[in-house]
Amino acid sequence: MAEKTGLTARSISNFENQLDFSPSDETLQLLAETLRFPVSFFLADTLDQPTSDTASFRAMKSMSAARQHSVLAMGAFGFALDKWIDIQFEQPTADVPLMPSELPDVAALSLRHHWGLGEQPIKNVLKLLEAKGIRIYSLGNQPREVSAYALWHDGVPFVFLNYTKSAEHIRFALAHELAHLVLHRDIDPNDADARQIEREADRFASAFLMPHRDILAHAMRTPSRATLIQAKKRWGVSVTALAYRLHQLEFITDWHYRNLCIEMSKKGDRTHEPAGLPHETSSRLEKVFSALREDRISRAQIAENLHIFPSDLDELLFGLVPTVWQGEASVSSPSRAHLRVVK
Repeated sequence: MAEKTGLTARSISNFENQLDFSPSDETLQLLAETLRFPVSFFLADTLDQPTSDTASFRAMKSMSAARQHSVLAMGAFGFALDKWIDIQFEQPTADVPLMPSELPDVAALSLRHHWGLGEQPIKNVLKLLEAKGIRIYSLGNQPREVSAYALWHDGVPFVFLNYTKSAEHIRFALAHELAHLVLHRDIDPNDADARQIEREADRFASAFLMPHRDILAHAMRTPSRATLIQAKKRWGVSVTALAYRLHQLEFITDWHYRNLCIEMSKKGDRTHEPAGLPHETSSRLEKVFSALREDRISRAQIAENLHIFPSDLDELLFGLVPTVWQGEASVSSPSRAHLRVVK
C-alpha cells in the first residue's frame, strides 16, 4: 500500500489500526482509489464481519491468510446487503433447528421430517434452504480451493458459495454447510477436530440428499459408471458422491467401489462432472431485485446505499440471479486483489 500510494508504511499502519482517525481529503481519496472503494465506504459505519472462528471453511487449513481475509470480507458485504434488503422486504424467518448431540445421519433424517420432506429427492436445494430462512450469497469468482462457508449472524443463518463449481457440487456444498448450521453452531474451531467436523458434515449431506430408504428402493447392486451417471440425476448429486453413498450403505463392495473410483478418476469425473445439471438460482433474490427494478431502483443506487461499487454487488449475486439486471451491464465477477478485513 505504501508503494502504491506514496504514503509511509507507518501512516498506513496507523490508519489500519485506527491510531490516526483524520486522514486529509486528498489522502482519503488516494486510499479509496488504490483500494477500489468509494470514499463514502471509509466514512460509513463499521461493517459487521465474520471471523475465522465463527465461519465454517471446508478448506480453512489450506488457505492463506490473505485468501481468508478476502473471503471473510465478502461475508461482511453480504451482511450489509441482507440488512438493507430486510429494511425493504419481509424475508423468511429462520427455521433451522439445532441438533448438536445428534449423529449426522440421524440429524439429516430428523431435519427432513421437521421440514416435511419425507424421503423423496430434493428438487431444488437452494430454494428449499432459502424458504427456511437461510440467506445464501455468492463468493464471486474465488479459486476452487474455496468452496463455501456458513455461519449464524444475529440469529440468522448465512451460507456463502463459490458459484464457479458444478451444480452437483454446489448442491452438496449447500447440504454440507447446512450440517454446520445444524450440528456445529456452538463448537469452538480452536478446540475441535477439524477433520472430524468435516466428515460429520459430509455424512450429513449424503444422508440429507440421498436418504437410505430411497437409495434402497432404487439401489443398483453392481452399478457401472454409466449406470451411476443415469441414476445420479434422481438425487442431483455428483457421480462420485453417489458411488460413495452406495459404498457407505454397503450396497457395493470395497473392491467394486475401488474399481469405480479408478474408472471415474481416469475419466476426469472429479473435475468435470459428466451429464451435468443446470445450476440452481435464487428465488428470494430474483423476487427482491425484480421488485426493485420495477420501482426503478438501479443496481448503481443499491450499491451507493451500501457504499460499495456495483461490481462488488455483482460479486454477491454472481450466479444466483443471472438475469436480474436487464437493461444494465451484465453481472460480472471482477477481482479485487488482496482484499482483507480491517478491524
